[in-house]
Amino acid sequence: MPEIRALNLSRSLLAIAALAAVGTSAQAQSLQALYEAAHAYDATYLGARATAESAQGRAIQADSALKPSLGLGVSDTYTRTKLASASGMPDYGNNTLSAGLTGKYAVYNPANRLTAEQAQRGLEVAAADLSVAEQDLIVRLATAYFDVLAAQDTLSTARQAKAAITEQLASAKRNFEVGTATITDTREAQARSDLATAQEIAADNDLRSKQVTLDQLVGRRGVAPRPLAVPVALPAVMPVNADTWVSTAIEGHPLIRKARLGLDVAQLETKKARAVDGVTVDLNGTLGAQRVNSSLNYGSPQADALNGEGTAKSASLGVTITYPLYTGGYARGRVAEAMSLEEKARTDVEFAVRGVEESTRRAFLGVQSLKAQVSALEAAESSSQLALDATKLGYKVGVRVNLDVLNAQTQLYTTQRDLAKARYDVLVNSLKLRQASGQLQPTDVLAINQLLAP
Repeated sequence: MPEIRALNLSRSLLAIAALAAVGTSAQAQSLQALYEAAHAYDATYLGARATAESAQGRAIQADSALKPSLGLGVSDTYTRTKLASASGMPDYGNNTLSAGLTGKYAVYNPANRLTAEQAQRGLEVAAADLSVAEQDLIVRLATAYFDVLAAQDTLSTARQAKAAITEQLASAKRNFEVGTATITDTREAQARSDLATAQEIAADNDLRSKQVTLDQLVGRRGVAPRPLAVPVALPAVMPVNADTWVSTAIEGHPLIRKARLGLDVAQLETKKARAVDGVTVDLNGTLGAQRVNSSLNYGSPQADALNGEGTAKSASLGVTITYPLYTGGYARGRVAEAMSLEEKARTDVEFAVRGVEESTRRAFLGVQSLKAQVSALEAAESSSQLALDATKLGYKVGVRVNLDVLNAQTQLYTTQRDLAKARYDVLVNSLKLRQASGQLQPTDVLAINQLLAP
């Protein structure tokens, strides 16, 4: 299967690069290195790969019906004969040793050829299923990888917010003690501090949960993903037209390819059903030898006459022509069933095309929306920082209250958290877009990996 061999080659190249990447960092692991680890550990992918490899065996089995078969048979039989006492003849034994070759060849049997063609289609279906499993593994790994990074950012943001709120709480207490602020400022800061503590605990638990998911996927413990390199430069989505993505998906998506192959198999099954009423021609041949050894139990003139041994050789070659005259409606029923299943397979192709087109357009719009969100949040981060600086200055000169500072801090940290998450979502959803269009390849992991910090 060319597709499977190509995937194996891609994995080999990625493995070499992954080893180099692991060697440069003893602590944090790159997406590329973890992808190779997941390749050797993830049960879902390994099961799909084993299933794809088993299709080769099914194809060999189907092809065997187009080739001659040859069998060897050997038997050794001993027969003891007891004659009537009135005959005056003693008991005697007979030992027969036989050996022979039996061959058969289907000279004309359309069903065998059609079955072999179906098996070849099955190889291509297996390659399509393996491609789907490969793409699914990439998306699952990238999702788990960036979920951990997002959880780390959320926890970091929660701790920064808590530290800032703690500082603001201390300032409110000092101002209250000297009489320049009311108890309201202190209580507001205390409430925010308690809330920040609860948010930190929740963020820490979420991070631990996300780390367990990633560890389980790659078969390692304590995986530490590399963060995005700073400054963050998200790749452009090319092409920029959704119709181009859709047309590419319809041409080569593995799900559509699998559905079309399913239609081919169904059409071949219909031909096989019609071939049931046809003529079949088989060539049969045998080649054998038989050695007989007869002897009496004790010596006598009669025994001497019966004792002896000999070898007989035989050979045969024949043609068997079979034509079914009446099958009780079996052939007609099988054709009707096959035609109905063929129609279902044709409908499955249409369903696959529509589903791929819909998912591709939705994924494209999702990536475009996320990129717009990133731009908006980057602007919001800058303006939120300026607003916080201005609010702090106003609080010092007495024109702003403590609650204003707390609100400005919350706005900044929330924006920073949302911005980091949006960037991760852009990368993951760009992979999902390529998956939806059937273009996702192991080499796409390398492109994302280059955006990570060394």
